[in-house]
Amino acid sequence: MQNLSDYELMLLIKGKQHAALSALYDRHAGLVYSFAWKSLKEEAAAKDIVQAVFLRLWTTEAEYDPGKGKFINWLLTIVRNITADAQRKRRRENKGVLHYLREDLERIPDGQSLSPEEQAEHQFVREQIRTAYRHLSKQQITLLEHFYWQGYTLSELAALYNQPLGTVKNRLHQTLKILRRHLSAEGVGTG
Repeated sequence: MQNLSDYELMLLIKGKQHAALSALYDRHAGLVYSFAWKSLKEEAAAKDIVQAVFLRLWTTEAEYDPGKGKFINWLLTIVRNITADAQRKRRRENKGVLHYLREDLERIPDGQSLSPEEQAEHQFVREQIRTAYRHLSKQQITLLEHFYWQGYTLSELAALYNQPLGTVKNRLHQTLKILRRHLSAEGVGTG
């Protein structure tokens, strides 16, 4: 199973092959945990997200289409959505009084179970993202952190910033264009 691509593993998962899910888990659980931990800053919550993500892969009717982009991007979209749901629930439970501290990318757990090659790739991507962030303003970085790491919806951001929804959407779109352009220039796959 370890020699199969992510796409091939997903096809086997659709056929309810437990070994395929296990192989995909072994391959990507560290990254999923890292993203969730960065967003939630709580070990137990991040572990819950990992479990929810792989349960979703097992039960979802949605299919990964390699023609639309890399598997890892598709997977991280699922992680982001589940994490955002957890954050919204947490904010509701805490009556919206959560304050998040910005953490440097080094604080993301490295996933000790990753192979040396995977660790090197994750470190490379982390450095490229840090480099690309230098091309963004503080407002753009804050917008990205609110949307991607803290799970705010666009409507919530419009209310938070006291700006029209269309303005917030446009700012996010422009910010992502800048980030994508610089990540592409640095050789990091964005699609």
